[in-house]
Amino acid sequence: MRAEDRERAVEDVVTRVMSRVLERGPQALEAAIADTLYHERQRVDRERRGKERDRRLALLDRRRGRLLAGSDEERRRLLREVAEAFAREVLGNFDPRVHAFATRAVPFGLAALLHASSPRQLLRRFPVLGLEDRLAVQGEVAHARALKDLGTIVCVPTHSSNLDSIVLGYGMHELGFPPLLYGAGLNLFENPLISYFMHNLGAYKVDRRKTAPLYRDVLKEYATVSLEYGYHNLFFPGGTRARSGAIEDRLKLGLLGTSLRAFANNLRHGRPRPRLFVVPVVLSYELVLEAETLVDDFLRETGKSRYIITDDEFASPRRILQFMKGILELDARIAFTFMPPLDPFGNRVDEAGVSLDGRGRPIDIDRYLRGPTGELVDDDERDHEYTRELGERLVDTFHRGNTLMPTHLVSFAFFEELRRRNPGLDLYRLLRTGGTQDTLSLGELSRVVAALRDRLVALEAEGRLRLDDRVRRERADDLVLMALRALGTYHTRPALARAGDRICSRDRNLLYFYRNRLLGYGLEAA
Repeated sequence: MRAEDRERAVEDVVTRVMSRVLERGPQALEAAIADTLYHERQRVDRERRGKERDRRLALLDRRRGRLLAGSDEERRRLLREVAEAFAREVLGNFDPRVHAFATRAVPFGLAALLHASSPRQLLRRFPVLGLEDRLAVQGEVAHARALKDLGTIVCVPTHSSNLDSIVLGYGMHELGFPPLLYGAGLNLFENPLISYFMHNLGAYKVDRRKTAPLYRDVLKEYATVSLEYGYHNLFFPGGTRARSGAIEDRLKLGLLGTSLRAFANNLRHGRPRPRLFVVPVVLSYELVLEAETLVDDFLRETGKSRYIITDDEFASPRRILQFMKGILELDARIAFTFMPPLDPFGNRVDEAGVSLDGRGRPIDIDRYLRGPTGELVDDDERDHEYTRELGERLVDTFHRGNTLMPTHLVSFAFFEELRRRNPGLDLYRLLRTGGTQDTLSLGELSRVVAALRDRLVALEAEGRLRLDDRVRRERADDLVLMALRALGTYHTRPALARAGDRICSRDRNLLYFYRNRLLGYGLEAA
């Protein structure tokens, strides 16, 4: 957020959050503060011992004393103090000078990361390093670009890796989109250099360790206010990175709902460009930097909700360098797919910004928010239902925009054949032991891949997914070899490896991760 809007944004956020608490009465005021202090105490107690932890605990004790002994007026001051502290912590910044520098520097860095050439060839081609053959942009690009001057864009991508923010930031800039504000996990601000760019490129902090409802209200209100100010935003509706490797099918509706609230507020205040347009983007990686940590975390915590991962490959410069070295040897790709834009209610939108019903007829969405006499009506239950419908539409859209690559296809084929040959083994035992039949011949795997590819081609014709062009055109045995090469290039242990004519899995957890990209299409039974 630009410097001239920062103080105004803090005041708007704090005022709105306080108003919602105070309108529920004195008991709600006391409960909101007490609940926040409780959650914060739980969080700080888990921090490493030291002076900073002691300082935070002392501050919480002082605030608790003010809560217990203070008047209603003192409690209102305390609520404002806590809410403002949260808002200033979240607050993002935007420096056009840093943005200009970053958009010049990122193309070379990203090209070096993705380009299939040796370092010598890379230097020989410098400074011309086209990314067209590595970053495959496809879909409704012109459609989305036409909407940026008609209202405020809310870009909602899938989330596979911490590289997503880099890829999206660069890709959107190259395609002519303005800078995007986005929430980034607090752990990404720990490196001083990365933190400098994050702070000045529009990122705002999201501390997932903070579980107090008041903090979440401040976070959502900041996003709402930024949209009302006309800042284009990027939300990851899945919340965190997809740990299982699958396309997200359970979305966080809190931030998604801010687009509807901002639209209503824009109408209420008569703003000149009130419309908001939700632009789904699907990112598909041939290899995922953090795959090993993500899938291990998923399998270890299945059925629970570990909210943040801090110790992974993205946090290690050594691992990033290994990833870069591996990618330099590959014909590696990232598919960047724009799907048809939607309004905050989940309706399709045409290039003129007009919402359309299921038959393609224009509809007036303003009336969704108005009462019988035409006045704007606040209704949390109604708005939650609209946002739920938007979420369902996005899940379907993400699956339709999912671009499947050789690593996904071959991993699915091998894993499902392994499961078929070892009936009676549950998932965890199969992953742990591989069963009694844990290898396939190259010919056997190629035949399974060919049959699976035929099914995927039919699904693509129905518009239910997308295929990388190599999956369509290459022979099945060549696809197997491509996948083996990719999976054996970067990861500590390859998901699949060849020993003579036999194919085996050296890391079945990793195999499971890449296999999961094909979930949601009913292919397991086939």
